[in-house]
Amino acid sequence: MKTIVTALGIASLVALAACDSKQENKVENAYENQADAIDNQADNMESMADNLSGGAENAAENAADALENQADAVREAGEKAGDAVEKKGH
Repeated sequence: MKTIVTALGIASLVALAACDSKQENKVENAYENQADAIDNQADNMESMADNLSGGAENAAENAADALENQADAVREAGEKAGDAVEKKGH
């Protein structure tokens, strides 16, 4: 009987941990999707820069770099938010 109770307890803990992981992944995926959209904007800006010259080209490349930095910051924020959700669940 103890074995069955122990097995059920372990199964419950595994299920609970899985829920937390799904919630963490959901938060991280939302941030990742936002970062991907920003990366796409940066790619479009770089493509536009290829068709420009001089100062306009430099300005567009700088804007693309800024967007890439923003995407990185969003990804980092997503990781932190996911970690916070995971810690809150425990």
